[in-house]
Amino acid sequence: MMQKIIFSKLKIVLITLTILSVLSCSQDDDLSNISDTIFVRHKNADMPAYIYGNGSEKVFLITLHGGPGGLGLSFRGSAFDKIENACAVVYFDQRGSGMAQGSYSEDEINIDIMAEDVLALVKVLKHKYGNDSRFFLLGHSWGGTLGTATILKDQNEFLGWIQVDGTHNPKDVYVQYIENFERVASEQIDLGNSIPFWESVNDLVSNIEPTFNRADITRLNDKAFDSEEILAGDNIINQQDSSDDTFFEYNLLTAYWNIINIQSIIDPDIQGILSYTERLSEIEIPTLILWGEHDMVVPPSFAQESYDNLGSNVKDLVFFERSGHAPFLSETNLFAEELILFINQNK
Repeated sequence: MMQKIIFSKLKIVLITLTILSVLSCSQDDDLSNISDTIFVRHKNADMPAYIYGNGSEKVFLITLHGGPGGLGLSFRGSAFDKIENACAVVYFDQRGSGMAQGSYSEDEINIDIMAEDVLALVKVLKHKYGNDSRFFLLGHSWGGTLGTATILKDQNEFLGWIQVDGTHNPKDVYVQYIENFERVASEQIDLGNSIPFWESVNDLVSNIEPTFNRADITRLNDKAFDSEEILAGDNIINQQDSSDDTFFEYNLLTAYWNIINIQSIIDPDIQGILSYTERLSEIEIPTLILWGEHDMVVPPSFAQESYDNLGSNVKDLVFFERSGHAPFLSETNLFAEELILFINQNK
């Protein structure tokens, strides 16, 4: 009798496990509405990636935020609501950013290691969703620098590269800031727009060192963001859509601590030093360059330089006439349309 009870209980357990297994497989196979968080462990860093959207075709768009020290989820909402309907979007907190954790030394934070982190993320995504998963890479601002480094390390992992207002050439940002400020200040003063502000821009430019100076590039960067607020106030560019509240999903103390530390380590390694211009000809995968025509943070001259030097036979450059540094927040529909078109044509 006892043996019968044991066998009966085992049978129930086996049936239950089988049902759970089937349900689990069904859930895993349904990738049409992914909402996942995974962690990538690489060289003493644990980095979260938040995955949302339609993965039914196993097409994933990996996003690289700005900063250094930005937030992966800062992309969510606005244009990316529409993009998530077309593919699965991977919002990645880079090493030393967002909710990333680690006990690494300064020697373990540099652009080469961070590019390796992105490739490690690809491996984790393949492990979770299958080796038939396909990837596009998008980088905004600093993420454009990191994305370029990643593509140059291994472009075979990606079907396409999307550069959004990010520079492949941080070395020349200082000089381009000066030239761009002089040009825009002259244009806006001629139009009669916010003359006192643009006169203050001219004063700043006339009183900084003509060659790279770390303190001055910080002042120029701050003024660049101020300039875009003035341009929006004068209706030259659209106001940014900042309705999304994903910022509050972060532990702000951790995120702020990361920002302070990662910038103090990475910035001296790239500002006035790093350039990939001479290597852009090595990039042969399809590339889309999306840029705000009035970007004051990373001047539009970098968009054209990137396009001209790319080695890809499939490349496109799109300027957004009503945008500054973040067209995905200021011309959301057009941005989403251009990005989705590129993915559909190259997936």
